[in-house]
Amino acid sequence: MKLADWSLRFYRIPYVHTVHWANAVEEEGVYALLTLRNEQGQAGYAEGTLKATWSGVSPAMLQAAFEDILIPQLTDTDLSEDQAVARALAPIPENRLGKGMIETAARLLCAADRQQPYWRYAQGQNTVEVAWTLTRQSPAKMVAQALEQYEQHGIHSFKVKGGQGIETDLAVLRALHDALPVHCRYIVDANSHYTPAETPHYLERLANCGVEYAEDPCPLESLSMFESLQRESPLPILIDRACTTEQDADRFLQAGALALSTKPGRIGMGEAYRIRQLTAQHGATTTVGIYAESALGTLINLQWAASCPDELNAFPAEQTFYLGLMASPLRKALVLKDGAIHLPDEPLNESALQLDSLSF
Repeated sequence: MKLADWSLRFYRIPYVHTVHWANAVEEEGVYALLTLRNEQGQAGYAEGTLKATWSGVSPAMLQAAFEDILIPQLTDTDLSEDQAVARALAPIPENRLGKGMIETAARLLCAADRQQPYWRYAQGQNTVEVAWTLTRQSPAKMVAQALEQYEQHGIHSFKVKGGQGIETDLAVLRALHDALPVHCRYIVDANSHYTPAETPHYLERLANCGVEYAEDPCPLESLSMFESLQRESPLPILIDRACTTEQDADRFLQAGALALSTKPGRIGMGEAYRIRQLTAQHGATTTVGIYAESALGTLINLQWAASCPDELNAFPAEQTFYLGLMASPLRKALVLKDGAIHLPDEPLNESALQLDSLSF
């Protein structure tokens, strides 16, 4: 199956509330939608999240990368062969977001060519349990937001953004335990805020609060330091920022990693799949991490989450950021009930999109 046509569209969506990330404060999200079409007119899609401190590209940079470098690599490539697409893109350095978008869109195109949604094509489930991400705010506001998501949507798994100081992080967790039912689950992501010297004490206190995973508690680029931390830690350390390639995953797994974050919105379904395969070989687990997706990106990336075997799932998919956006690129709302999103039976197509009022 050869590429016949492609397009890249850009859109922005305001947030309901200001979002405080570890490295930025934002009022809106900026997104790119890649469409790949075959000679029969079927299409595959991928959404990219454009943030200077995340993906490191602007719309103009991404457009130029696709036009000048990435799309020409697909000439004569059989898009129905995952490895052929990966090989075609492998000689190009950097451009992680663009290459990942191509691999994702190619996989959805293969499913559309079979007239199937990707979750069915990949023999996955049509229902995916999801988690809500509590971004940095006061403990009271974080608890109020968690209660809202629990009561409105039945979400009972929460990624808690830490890094506000150890005592503040613990105060948030205590308040969540007091306000929510005992069956609720928690990951704490400190976004590498703490030092390696502070981290053992931090991990011990998180474990005492019933936290299941500690994500990036400190910078983890040093494998020897990570290996020592994980060996002494009372809970698994979930690796995110330092693990974006198959090679990264292999190094961390060799060093004793128990859980890796895979973000198809950041690295594409192809690289995420290769990381997941390695993780399975080592008996570790994965999560499907947040990349601030819109409802459209959520629908696309949940197809990936739906194909993950239960035994590899460390935590419900962090794919609910779209609930904090003021608009959607989808004509129909995603079906979220009892803490899970129910995926549609038909493949994504142009009739499902409403981009005109959001595009720029």
